[in-house]
Amino acid sequence: MTVQKTKQLGLKGLVFLIVLLFGILLLTFTITTESEPGALPLLLVLIGGIGYGFNRWKTSRKTQ
Repeated sequence: MTVQKTKQLGLKGLVFLIVLLFGILLLTFTITTESEPGALPLLLVLIGGIGYGFNRWKTSRKTQ
């Protein structure tokens, strides 16, 4: 990804990416400690992934 596209993703893209990474980290932690995924980590991964993908899709449509 170029620097220009990274700047276009902006703060929303960064927040969604942080939420996604935090969800993955929390998901691995709950799986190792409780042997099952929790609802909150799964929700964080879902929201982070969908939000980041939607934000990238909107950004790429604006540049075309």
